[in-house]
Amino acid sequence: MVQKRLKLSRYIPILQWGLHYQAADLVGDITAGIIVTSLLIPQSMAYAMLANLPPQMGLYASILPLLLYGIFGSSKGLAVGPAAVDSLIVGVGLLQFATRDTLEFFMLAISLAMLVGLLQIIMGVLRLGFIVNFLSYPVLSGFLNAAALTIILSQIKHIFGVQLPRSDNFFIGIYNLIQSLGQTNLVTFLLGLASIGLLLWFQQNLANILQRRNFSPSVILPITKAGPLAIVILGTLTAWLFKLDQVAGVKVVGDIPQGLPALGLPNLSVEIIRELFPLALILSLVGFVECIATAKSLASKRGQDVDANQELMALGMANLGSSVTGGYPVAGGLSRSVVNFSAGAKTNLSSIITAVLIAITIIFLTPLLYYLPQACLAAMIIVAISKLVTLETVKSLWQYYKPDAISFLATLIVVLVAGIETGILVGVMVSIGLYLLQTSQPHFAVVGRIGESEHFRNINRHEVQTCPHVLAIRVDESLYFANTKALETYLIQAVAKNPEIEHLLLICSGINFIDGSALSTLKKLIADLESRNIKFYLAEVKGPVMDGLQRGGFVEYLGSDRVFLSTDCAMKALECV
Repeated sequence: MVQKRLKLSRYIPILQWGLHYQAADLVGDITAGIIVTSLLIPQSMAYAMLANLPPQMGLYASILPLLLYGIFGSSKGLAVGPAAVDSLIVGVGLLQFATRDTLEFFMLAISLAMLVGLLQIIMGVLRLGFIVNFLSYPVLSGFLNAAALTIILSQIKHIFGVQLPRSDNFFIGIYNLIQSLGQTNLVTFLLGLASIGLLLWFQQNLANILQRRNFSPSVILPITKAGPLAIVILGTLTAWLFKLDQVAGVKVVGDIPQGLPALGLPNLSVEIIRELFPLALILSLVGFVECIATAKSLASKRGQDVDANQELMALGMANLGSSVTGGYPVAGGLSRSVVNFSAGAKTNLSSIITAVLIAITIIFLTPLLYYLPQACLAAMIIVAISKLVTLETVKSLWQYYKPDAISFLATLIVVLVAGIETGILVGVMVSIGLYLLQTSQPHFAVVGRIGESEHFRNINRHEVQTCPHVLAIRVDESLYFANTKALETYLIQAVAKNPEIEHLLLICSGINFIDGSALSTLKKLIADLESRNIKFYLAEVKGPVMDGLQRGGFVEYLGSDRVFLSTDCAMKALECV
C-alpha cells in the first residue's frame, strides 16, 4: 500500500507534500499567496488585454489553472497564470483566423488552451521533455527580445491613447506610431507616464527608503511588490472621481462580469485542430521552456528537484483547467514566481491560496474595476516586460561563439519583421544549419608526447616529441555523414605530406559516435592506406563507440590488435617511446 502511494505521489505531488504538510510552512504559504494575488489580479487583466481578450478571461485563467498546478506541479515556487510572451503569441496568432473583439476570437482562444493542454499532457506521458533542447539559448533569447520589443510597441498605443493599424512588422509599427503621435490623448498619456514612473519608483527606490528606515525584509518585500496594486487603486480612483472616460476620452476597462465562470468544454473540431495546431505547438514549447527554466532556477536555491516531464503534465492540466473555465493558455511567470519564492512559499499551497483569493475577487470585487484605465494596465506590461530586453546578449555571444550570435540575430530580426511563428522556425533552422556547418569541418590535431609523460598534445600549441614513422592525429568531433569527406581529405593529405610514415594512429577521445557513412569511409581509407603500406590504428575509443564498432563488424575488419586503450599504449606498441 505504501509503495503504491509513493508511486501515485510521483504523478500527483500533492499526495507527497499535502499528507506530510508542516505547520511551520503555513505562514510563508499564506503570505506568498496573498502577495502573488495582489500582483496577479492586475497582471492577468493586463495580459488578457495584450492577447486581445477581455480582462475577465485573464482572471478566469487564474483560478482553476492555479488549483490544478498546485495538485500536479513538482515545483514549490512556480506561479502559473497568464504570461506576457504567451499572451502576445495568442493575440497575434489568432488574428489570422478571426477578427479581434468577436465571439469567434474568444472561443478560439479557449479552444487553443485546450489544445495546448492536451499537447503538453501527451508530451509529458511520452516523456518528451527533452524536446525543448531543440530551442537553443540564442534562439530563445532572440525570440524573447523580439517578443518584448513587440509587446512594448503594442502597449505604447495605450499610453498615448491612439489607434494603430495592425502590422506584424515591428518597424512598420514604429512608423505608424510616429505618424499617429499628433492624435495623442494628453490625459491618457499623463496617466500612463505617471503609472510607469510610480512602478519604477516602487521597484528601484522604495526598497532603499524602507531599508534606511530599518524595516525588516519580510515587510519590505510585500510593500515593494505592491506597485501594480497601487496603480490599480490610484488609477481607478482618479478616473472615477474625475469621470475621465466621459470628460477626457480615457479608455477604461469597463464592465467585468461578476461571479465565477461557467464550466464547459470548448469546440475542438478537426478543422479547428488543423488550424490551431502550429500555434498550439509553439505555445506548448515556449510555455514549457518558461516554466522549466524558472522552476529549476528556484529549486536550485533550496536544493530541491524538479521533474521536467511532470511539469509538462502539470502545465497541461493547468491549460485544460483554463479552457473549461473560459480562460486562455497559461504558463509559469518569471516575475510572479520570484515574488512567490521570495515571499516565503514553501509548498504549492501558496498557489491554491492565490486561486481562492482571485475567485473571491471575481465573485465580489469586479464592479470596483470598471474605471481602471487601460493606460495603467499598459504601463504594468511595459515595466514588467522591459526586463526581457537584453540586446547586449548579442555582443557577448559574438565574442564567445559567432554562430550563436547569428542565430540570435536571425531569430530577432525575423520575429520583428515576419512574426513569431516564422521567427522561431527560422531561428531553429539557422541553429541547426550552423551546427551542421561547424561539425562538417571538424578540428584535427597532429599530436606528440609532452616530455616523458603519458600526455599527448597538439604539435602547434606545445613543445612535444614526435615519431617520424608514426603519425598520430586526434579528431575533435563525432564522425557522421556531414564530415566524412573532410575526415578522408585531411588524413590523405596528412599522409601525403609525411611520406616516411608507416603507421597512422587515429585518436578517438573526442568522438562520441560514428555513423554508417563514417564507418564506410574509414573502411575505404584503411584499404587506401594498405595500398601505400601504411597501417591504420585506433586509440582511446569510448565504450559506447566501441560497442557500435563491434556490432558493425569494424573491429573484426580492422583487427582487435590495432585498437589501443590509450595513445601512450599505442605509441609504445609501435616502438615510438
